[in-house]
Amino acid sequence: MRTLTRAGALSAVAAAALLASPAVAHATAPGDNGTVKIHDSTTGEELRKNEPHVCTFYLDAFGFDAGQQIDWHIEAWAPTAATKGETVKAGALTLDADGHGRTDDLSLPDGHYKLFWNFDGEHGSAKHKVFWTDCEEESDVTTPSATPSETVEGTEAPAASPSASAEEGAAPAASSSPSAQGGTAEGDLAETGNGAPVGLLSGAAAALLAAGGYLVFRRRKASQG
Repeated sequence: MRTLTRAGALSAVAAAALLASPAVAHATAPGDNGTVKIHDSTTGEELRKNEPHVCTFYLDAFGFDAGQQIDWHIEAWAPTAATKGETVKAGALTLDADGHGRTDDLSLPDGHYKLFWNFDGEHGSAKHKVFWTDCEEESDVTTPSATPSETVEGTEAPAASPSASAEEGAAPAASSSPSAQGGTAEGDLAETGNGAPVGLLSGAAAALLAAGGYLVFRRRKASQG
């Protein structure tokens, strides 16, 4: 009878262990239920997407435990790293009540990097992300926008040249000043014009006097004869 009782107790313990094991197997380990993303600085922090090619960026965490403490660092990574595994940036972060948090905007020289995300309650390896920074593409995109402004400035110069030519065109108008002198010349011409009739009148008067003298001479000769 005691043997049966012991056997029943052992069976109950084994059954309880079997019933409890699925719950343990499927339970999420505290602290390992979150994720971290690389975000471009212009991306909203509510978006749960990873962007592996960025210029200025920030680290965005989702779904961790409330108030969890985070330590993170970024290492230079092959193929662009001069020394693979060299820490190039590091920091700490306390997540909010929803297990969410983000760093300030960060920047690194163009190259390949790997993020290591360590936190309280971590089991196994840290969260990590590999990403590239490439700011040359953005600077190449912004360069053409400067060219139109130069073209616009270039178009301003020809626009000014017509006004200059107009001013030069005004020079002939200024050359009409000789016409003002022509006014004085016209005065001179008027004087010479007045002289011309005087000469003619003088000649006519001389002719009349000569004719008169001739007639007087004829009459005197006729009277003498």
